[in-house]
Amino acid sequence: MIPIPVVVCVLGGWCAIYLADTLLKSSNSLKASYEDWLLTYGLSISPFHMRWQTALFNRQFYNWGRWKPRFLYLWFSIGMVFGIVAMFGSVILLGKTLMQTLTQMLTEAPKAQNDRMLQVVVPGVNLPVSQLTYFFSAILISGVIHEVGHGVAAIREQVRFNGFGIFIFIVYPGAFVDLFTTHLQLISPVQQLRIFCAGVWHNFVLGVASFMGLFLLPAILFPFYYTGVGALVTEVAEDSPANGPRGLFVGDLVTNLQDCPVYSVEDWNSCLGDISEKSQVGYCISAATLQQLSFPARVYRRLDGTVECCSNNSLTDICFSYSNNLDSHLYACLPARKVIEASKVCRTNMDCQKDFVPSFCVTPSLENQTRLIRVKHPPHIDMLYVGHPMHLQYTVSLSSFVPRQNFLSIDLPVVIETFCKYLISLSGALAVINAVPCFALDGQWILNSFLEATLSSLIVEKQNRELVGFLILLAGSALLAANVALGLWMVTAR
Repeated sequence: MIPIPVVVCVLGGWCAIYLADTLLKSSNSLKASYEDWLLTYGLSISPFHMRWQTALFNRQFYNWGRWKPRFLYLWFSIGMVFGIVAMFGSVILLGKTLMQTLTQMLTEAPKAQNDRMLQVVVPGVNLPVSQLTYFFSAILISGVIHEVGHGVAAIREQVRFNGFGIFIFIVYPGAFVDLFTTHLQLISPVQQLRIFCAGVWHNFVLGVASFMGLFLLPAILFPFYYTGVGALVTEVAEDSPANGPRGLFVGDLVTNLQDCPVYSVEDWNSCLGDISEKSQVGYCISAATLQQLSFPARVYRRLDGTVECCSNNSLTDICFSYSNNLDSHLYACLPARKVIEASKVCRTNMDCQKDFVPSFCVTPSLENQTRLIRVKHPPHIDMLYVGHPMHLQYTVSLSSFVPRQNFLSIDLPVVIETFCKYLISLSGALAVINAVPCFALDGQWILNSFLEATLSSLIVEKQNRELVGFLILLAGSALLAANVALGLWMVTAR
């Protein structure tokens, strides 16, 4: 569910704004001056919606729209083709997403949600509060670039540009351009398509540019940061199992998880995934050392069927299982660090045979899904982690970029990486959603102009073409509404 404090703050803030607006407009002494003030600054207020419009940037828009006409003609013609393809593609994508959501609802498979390309994002629910700055900044930039595309394309097609503005709807920021409607109606359907498709096209280009920036980031930051040597710890959550005297600290460089080498954050995630999916590895120990370290202990079974042979109060000892030639189910309570440090990982006793020294492969006897993981972060002593591998992944933040100088921030590459990822996902999502043939979205105008350009010879009556467009818009709106409604329910109600 959406956190109650978030709901209270949002509703309370909008109620206060709307109440103040209503009182000022109803005041005989303040109404005229207040409305003049709103008009002067281009402000307008309605329930859960506030917008600001200005003509300050008109000259800049006209400069952009008249720059290299042939290039802009080619640029927006490519955008027109992309927008038409995106309109059909968005319907297919929304249909697939809807089927995945319905399948997840019927089968109650939690993993299906991560496979969907489109997901409803609700701040404070499935979007961490720490990520809100990235989220809203990326939405605003994507919206501005989207509207710049419409504005420049309109000026290129000789449509009058009235102004540019920014709005806030509930908590989501956005942008818009004000075009002269009469001019839009007078130009040809193909010219209209270049204008209507420009926003979607610019969002796609922004996403590609952000992806290229993310891909080239190691080369861009090479003079200041180097990569390929490990995963640098940038944050450890207070409640993380890795937080402690012998845990991980900010600035530590992780180089290995068990016998899995770690050269980057991607390797860290991949190694943890493999450790989680595979069975627990064992550690080689000589027979003499095993006899020296082990001590008598009571063996009993846990509720999940696994075996325990150490005291529940022990923080240093772990129950290990092993086998010899006579018995395949032996257990010993051993000090974990002495067993694991400088030991070779193994799966069977055959992996430990060396120099004819009798050795065993001892495997931690832990609860299901729990793993004992040796984390190397030299020059510090190895961290021994006992728990679910995903808990370690979610509570430790890392970076693949290691500063060349101590005064360089370890967070800067992470900020750039994260922002680029948000731009890619949100700009792409804005392109997909706006391309949907749905009422009040770009897809409505793209569809209408597309039908006028392609069906005017097949369906002569304009009224019939408008009916076809209306039915398609109705279906597209229903498809989008179903995705949003079910997506919200999956995020907030489950």
